[in-house]
Amino acid sequence: MTVETAQPAPAVQSADETPGEGTPADEAFWEEPGAPDDGAPAGSTHGIVAQATATDVVTQSATTDVVAQDARDFGAYVRAGGWAFALKVARSVRPGGEAAGETAKISAKEFAELAGCSPERVMRYYKAWDKAADDGLVPYFEALAPGQDVELPDSDVWHSYYISRSSASSDRGTAIAAAAEAEGIRPTKALEVAENPTALRAAILADPSTAKAARAALLDRLKEDPSLQTELARDIARTDDLKKAVATETQAASRIGYVRQIVENGQVKTPAGQTIDAPAELRAEAERHLSLIDELDEDEDTGEWATDAYDTVKDLVAQTVQANPELRLQERRTKFYSSLQKATKVFEELTFDDVDDLDTIYEDDMLQRLEELQQAVSMCITALRKAAPTN
Repeated sequence: MTVETAQPAPAVQSADETPGEGTPADEAFWEEPGAPDDGAPAGSTHGIVAQATATDVVTQSATTDVVAQDARDFGAYVRAGGWAFALKVARSVRPGGEAAGETAKISAKEFAELAGCSPERVMRYYKAWDKAADDGLVPYFEALAPGQDVELPDSDVWHSYYISRSSASSDRGTAIAAAAEAEGIRPTKALEVAENPTALRAAILADPSTAKAARAALLDRLKEDPSLQTELARDIARTDDLKKAVATETQAASRIGYVRQIVENGQVKTPAGQTIDAPAELRAEAERHLSLIDELDEDEDTGEWATDAYDTVKDLVAQTVQANPELRLQERRTKFYSSLQKATKVFEELTFDDVDDLDTIYEDDMLQRLEELQQAVSMCITALRKAAPTN
């Protein structure tokens, strides 16, 4: 593939030049007022119009040549990609080891100054060409002269040789490049994003699809980054809106888990906390609700569906307990034991062993509440003694 160079546009004769022989059109370039030509009346603009038309034709032709050259350059770049620019560097920049007087080429620094870019950018194209030359895809620098055209490799091969960022050689850049290759994208794209976090932030803020991709990537990274987990958890805990959102989603997940447990294990917990086998009707209803939840899109809100499924299943569990006298009795017994254990634990934590001077914490309300609690405990003890079987 050969990169074409622009051809000079045809020269346009200026008004100061003397018309040559065989150029009758030039004779009408200017006429003195009152000097008719070809029968035209004095003061006629016929000659000026004719010259303007000729000039327009020449200008249009030159413009067409420029546009055509742009199209040819564009086509060459589409076919060759970065090789088209690398060739300009390879045939114009002096290779290492050659002194300034030995070649017409210039240094990378001088080339960069003429190009209006950094020497580092020029050298990235230089190194890409050098690697390709070692692989036999392009000629070596020494074989090229300024302005020389050669067949260029296909554009698809360019990114195998060109590294657009100097950070690619660092440990961080190597890790980013490896991750990009694992995702099936060019390392240069990932490196560009990594070096411009402000642009990444802008894209996330402006574009929902970019934010979604960033969220998915962040979740994947959280699995292997405990420090990031802690930082994110801290950020959530310090943000009221996020705390509420997390609490809502946690509740929804818990309710869905309750329904899923019935479907997968065939068992359910009663309000008192005992585990029983789920009746067929209860299990079928739980499975129906769960299938509706599982059919939701990933970005759909499951809160309302989870609440509906949980409330429905909970009502069926209560009906199941009430319909079975044995279960109903066991439910009451379990609930009583649960309450008793909670009260016992709380009272055991209520101690004055570490208080030297009780008068410093004494309040009349404390004593009153303890006396009321003592009466309630006494009543419970009396009731249980009456219910106790006699020997």
